Amino acid sequence: MSVAPGQETRLRLLVPTLIFVGVLVAVVSSLGAPLIPTIARADGVTLSTAQWVLTAALMTGAMVTPVMGRLADGPSQRRVIVSTLLVVALGCAVSALSGSFVVLVIGRGLQGVGMGLLPVNMATARRNLDRARAGRAIATLSVSTAIGAGIGYPLTGLITEEFDYRVAYWFGFVVVVGALLCALLVLPARSDATRDRFDLGGAVALSVAIVGVSVLLSEGGSWGWSSVGAIAVAVVCLGLVVGWVRHELRSDHPLVELRHLRSRPVLTAVVAGFLMSLSMYLIIPIVVEFIQVPVSSGYGFGSSVLVSGLVLVPLSVGTFLASRLLVVYERRFGVRTMIPLGALVFAAGSTFFALEHRALWEAFVTIGIVGLGMGFTFAAMPGFIIRSVPQSETGSATGFYQVLRTIGLFVGSALAAAVLLGYTKAHQIFPEVGGFHAALLISAALGVAAAVISFVLPGKGVESETLHAHERLEREVVTVKASTPTRIRVISAEDVDSLKGEVVAE
Repeated sequence: MSVAPGQETRLRLLVPTLIFVGVLVAVVSSLGAPLIPTIARADGVTLSTAQWVLTAALMTGAMVTPVMGRLADGPSQRRVIVSTLLVVALGCAVSALSGSFVVLVIGRGLQGVGMGLLPVNMATARRNLDRARAGRAIATLSVSTAIGAGIGYPLTGLITEEFDYRVAYWFGFVVVVGALLCALLVLPARSDATRDRFDLGGAVALSVAIVGVSVLLSEGGSWGWSSVGAIAVAVVCLGLVVGWVRHELRSDHPLVELRHLRSRPVLTAVVAGFLMSLSMYLIIPIVVEFIQVPVSSGYGFGSSVLVSGLVLVPLSVGTFLASRLLVVYERRFGVRTMIPLGALVFAAGSTFFALEHRALWEAFVTIGIVGLGMGFTFAAMPGFIIRSVPQSETGSATGFYQVLRTIGLFVGSALAAAVLLGYTKAHQIFPEVGGFHAALLISAALGVAAAVISFVLPGKGVESETLHAHERLEREVVTVKASTPTRIRVISAEDVDSLKGEVVAE
């Protein structure tokens, strides 16, 4: 079937546009963490209160991701992306114009809606591209968050040093508007997918539970973990989660198809994604804070905000390079060891800086190693999911995976803060160096745990499934070539190899 020249051009621009949108939204999301100390001083709030500029974005991201993932399985994917970018742009403007800390946090909450775009972008790629190109696109999209953070942190540092911190949010507004224009020009208006009934009850229950968990993790330390308030919130959240799970399993059109977790590859990606996200926020903010600690404290390098942002550039480079190596690695070694290898490389990076932190270059090397590990893990995880679910469930399944990733980021950030607080003496600003050691070693231990679980949990089934798909494709190619030799393009073994990882197991 012939394709119109305009449509072919749009298809060629589809993947760059989706990646561009994903990276820019990740850049905007990164405008929280590096600015926390600056905002605390400028707005006259405590450091723990200022942490809400990060918490608010993570919380709304976790709330909207499953909803957007389900909507992505419908026919209006472009409308979802465009509407989300409008909300993110509004959030940037609100934060830039804010005259109070509360308004700033509201703006950050609106910006966090963009964190739900990842499953939508993945579903759009799978819906509009052939399996080989969709697989490569999804692998790149999966690491766009890390790439965006690696770009956003140094930009944030540069803008903050030269201008008022609110200028960073005007910068976010401009880049999001640019992404919005690209989405309007390139993305297809509608797909041929059907629209299912939306699970409003499931969305409300999950959102309330996420808000409760966010409040508990943020305020539990000040309340006291054994206080009546903390226990009450924990019990309510647990009850909501249990009720939500029962509702989703009984619903004909659930917000998240939890039955997919019966598939070992899907369960592997979900569990490993949560653990790696948790460990990620136990090392990245820790390293950024460590290098800003004054030398007079007995450790640290006394670096500027700009330098602490630049230290994350190797994260983007390592993550991108590792994601590009996945196809070669799969052809040579298969898919089973992808996530374990990346998790072990990640753990090695955390361990290295826990033991060696006497020079600034060691921080750059550490983050580069961590980036390589994250590239292998986060780029491989969606492949485990899309091989095991129908095309119509891609958005929902990857949306649930992304929700747990977002929750993992939040829990990791809260755990890092709790560890450092435990090593901070009364009336002291900076913790003892042992706090950084402990956080880094916990991060490494979680990486090792993710490696073990992701190797044992899927068993040999994931490899046999891929091999079965490979052999079936070869038989189909031979049959078609024999029956219609003059009308079919010859498919080589390399073509089959590129297709095998994207076969959906019904």
